[in-house]
Amino acid sequence: MAEASCVSTTPPSVNKAWIYREHGETAHVLKFETNVAVPQIKEDQVLIKVVAAALNPIDAKRILGVFRATDTALPTVPGFDVAGVVVKLGSKARKFNIGDEVYGDINEEGSINLKKFGTLAEYTAAEERLLALKPTNLSFVEAASLPMAMETAYEGLERVGLSAGQSILVLGGAGGLGTHVIQLAKHVFGASRVAATASTKKLDLLKSLGADLAIDYTEESVEDLPEKFDVVFDAVGQSDKAVKAVKAEGRVVTIFGPITPPAFMFVLTSTGSSLEKLKPYLESGKVKPVLDPTGPYPFSKTLEAFAYLQTSRAAGKVVVYPIP
Repeated sequence: MAEASCVSTTPPSVNKAWIYREHGETAHVLKFETNVAVPQIKEDQVLIKVVAAALNPIDAKRILGVFRATDTALPTVPGFDVAGVVVKLGSKARKFNIGDEVYGDINEEGSINLKKFGTLAEYTAAEERLLALKPTNLSFVEAASLPMAMETAYEGLERVGLSAGQSILVLGGAGGLGTHVIQLAKHVFGASRVAATASTKKLDLLKSLGADLAIDYTEESVEDLPEKFDVVFDAVGQSDKAVKAVKAEGRVVTIFGPITPPAFMFVLTSTGSSLEKLKPYLESGKVKPVLDPTGPYPFSKTLEAFAYLQTSRAAGKVVVYPIP
């Protein structure tokens, strides 16, 4: 796949973007518009020419109105994950230079204080602390697939206290999050044994990422496994099952409710420093982006990309590219 070798660093005044002006199903309310104002940057922000953007389940939930009580006023451009080129600096932005290739999750506090202008646009703005330089061995598409999923995996494993020599079970190992939990547990945190669940066709993917035990959830129930684990990372919202697969003194972390004790839930705090810590593992190839084989999707096919994401059949991340 060819990517543009250079991007103009002179931003126009208007933007092409996907935008919704009412809440509802993505297919009905998300529209492509060609005359959307380019966002004004604050003193600690940079303006990014977006080259690729990843879709996340939280995007569809936001469009549906799940967070309307605390969300910004409509209209809204959705999108969390971005990879692109810095084209303008805020007055106090010092971390990057014009022309730097960066990536990150531009919403710092999960579903709180969400940005009105997200990443499904030609240009977007982000605080420089949320971004990191794109590893040179990764394409923009690969880089865009990483931030939210990889940062969530890293923070979750830190919070649950996984340490070298321990065992871990990952529920939902083939999804955008689970693929990174497997890799980070094995190659960054030093887990001695990594088990993960997926459907039959995705078991080889789990093994390729470092799973020692690939469990077909269509054939085997994790509650009935004879083996129990030091840590269980629930990436699918099944903490009721997760707590039955953990050792008596073990720990269970989830990112979805409802929560069955002793499992606990956390919300990601996005930060470029996490991406910077993981950069050596990305550059060495120990941790790899995992892209769903149906993509990447052209920017014009964003609705089709969302429709596929919402089938819950994706193996890895769904990315849209190139953004014109």
